[in-house]
Amino acid sequence: MSKPIKFLVFFFFWLLAILNVTLAAADHDLKKANKENPLTPKAHLNRYWNMKINNNLPKSHFFLSKASSPFKAVDVANFAKLATQQNNNSPQFTRYEDIGKNDWNFNFNNNYGGGQNNQSTVQPSQSSAGPLPSNTLVNKKKLAYKKMEPGNLVITKTAEIQPGTFFRELMLKSGTVMPMPDIKDKYPKTKFLNKNLVPKIPFSSSKFSDMKKMFHACDNSALERIINDAVKDCERKPNQGEIKRCVASAKDMIVFATSVLGRDVALRKTENYKGSKQDILIGSVKRINGDKVTKVVSCHQKLYPYLLYYCHSVPDVAVYEADILDPKTKKKINHGVAICHLDTSTWFTGHEAFQVLGSGPGQIEVCHWIFEKDLIWTNADR
Repeated sequence: MSKPIKFLVFFFFWLLAILNVTLAAADHDLKKANKENPLTPKAHLNRYWNMKINNNLPKSHFFLSKASSPFKAVDVANFAKLATQQNNNSPQFTRYEDIGKNDWNFNFNNNYGGGQNNQSTVQPSQSSAGPLPSNTLVNKKKLAYKKMEPGNLVITKTAEIQPGTFFRELMLKSGTVMPMPDIKDKYPKTKFLNKNLVPKIPFSSSKFSDMKKMFHACDNSALERIINDAVKDCERKPNQGEIKRCVASAKDMIVFATSVLGRDVALRKTENYKGSKQDILIGSVKRINGDKVTKVVSCHQKLYPYLLYYCHSVPDVAVYEADILDPKTKKKINHGVAICHLDTSTWFTGHEAFQVLGSGPGQIEVCHWIFEKDLIWTNADR
């Protein structure tokens, strides 16, 4: 082999080696960049999920994003002490009324007033079977928002019920065009509390005065009514066969869901709110767990200064996931989760679902979409 050819061969292999080293370094840097900091709240919750849930199914990014920072024991003790102090340095939740931003936040200072500056009013939900996790919020911009959580609500005027709020199971098939109600969640943005902190914060009707002091809620203020509504819903006696619990930490929700359904579970939610208040076209449809009648744990977000979910077991249901398409363009705009209550025999005769669908308790199944930020736990489906 001539010297020029040997040189070219050597040069080729040398260049190839350099290229391999460069690619390996780039790949290492990419993996390092993508590897999440193990000290973040999201990573901490992710490890807890892996410890409590017995499968490798994809996790809910929304759920993980609501994680709170883990506190050390000394932090929890200090916060609990501050929470019961009655001075200007006690922690308080405040609501920013800036246009386009409605966030509740912890503030360890006295720069913001509590209930006295809140211009919202809250109208209590109406129910002939005790309170349910439902609120009507009217803010200073006079925008009415009623979060409907189907169960026992009774509305006397059928005209008040949004089209598509309730529907029959046969509607959940590809090619169906149907109206969708407003499923957009308009509650302020909040996050879960740390699990160790939850027991330190008062939450019961017997400690209502302490709760008002902690959140600086004035008498007859919107904040006072928000707190009272949440406590009543969470302390309501369970319906027959119902298991219920209000959770303020992500870990507590996992514990409750797995205690009801076992450790082989999946968390599902409607992807977004697109399609709200308009006709939609149903695309591909899948019934979770096949044709089995199953039980789920349904979690509804409550209006509260921190992230609070009302979770309860719902037996005798069918859960569906469906692609939601624009009827005109046929393009996918959402991926929805719907639940069908197959046994309505214990529902009230005056339930709004029967007003819309024209039947009565035990005669038909009733289906509805899961709200944008509400969550539903099911047995894993593979």
